[in-house]
Amino acid sequence: MRTTQELFSLKGKTALVTGGSRGLGLQMAEALGEQGARVVVSSRKQSELDEAVTHLAARGIDASAIAADLSQDAHVQPFVEEAIRRLGRIDILVNNAGASWGAPAEDYPAEAWDKVMNLNVRSVFLVSQAVGKLSMIPHRHGRIINISSIAGLAGNPPGSMQTLAYNTSKAAVINFTRTLAGEWGRYGITVNSIAPGFFPSKMTKGILAAVGAEALAKDAPLNRLGDDEDLKGAVVLFASDAGKHITGQTLAIDGGVSAV
Repeated sequence: MRTTQELFSLKGKTALVTGGSRGLGLQMAEALGEQGARVVVSSRKQSELDEAVTHLAARGIDASAIAADLSQDAHVQPFVEEAIRRLGRIDILVNNAGASWGAPAEDYPAEAWDKVMNLNVRSVFLVSQAVGKLSMIPHRHGRIINISSIAGLAGNPPGSMQTLAYNTSKAAVINFTRTLAGEWGRYGITVNSIAPGFFPSKMTKGILAAVGAEALAKDAPLNRLGDDEDLKGAVVLFASDAGKHITGQTLAIDGGVSAV
């Protein structure tokens, strides 16, 4: 019987983290690397990827980066193939790349809807499908971790954010997680979702500036926002053998906001 330390270890494992150059993606890439995984991170901007790899390397993590726009279908297959070429196989996939757009529902631009849905839902499907077919299914092993949001669990309070496409897309990710878990369990692949609450990030800086950290924190029973450590435990649980009997689940990490 293995120890707890052995169950949570990712030594010898490989991980691909989309949207991994900053914010929550970089935090999760860091956590996986700290547990021993070799990591590839992706985003659209090479300069941000270079900074991320330097940051990870400074922490003793074996990391490299691939620039790709995953909202473009044609980029997905070459991206996954290059990640497999570097890693040999993909044991862990973190689908974190995402976008948001704020506008009233009655005036929501169709092109904005498509932009959000293409990156937040379509790319999650296409990347998962490619990683599954090229690596996880043949190896009869894999861990897929989709980053949803508590915005996918509920609507927005009146007079607050106007993020119709984002909320819709994250709800889709949650049910995509359940459904894929049901189909791919026979291959030894687990599929789970993390639903963060409010974390300071590039995506949320406008809200933070307008509302203020203290006001946002008041909505949480723990009276705090997420920080640069709060996703680490969950992503390692879902990625490691400590979570080998967990699949199809969504874990909210939000200070209790979704519980009240």
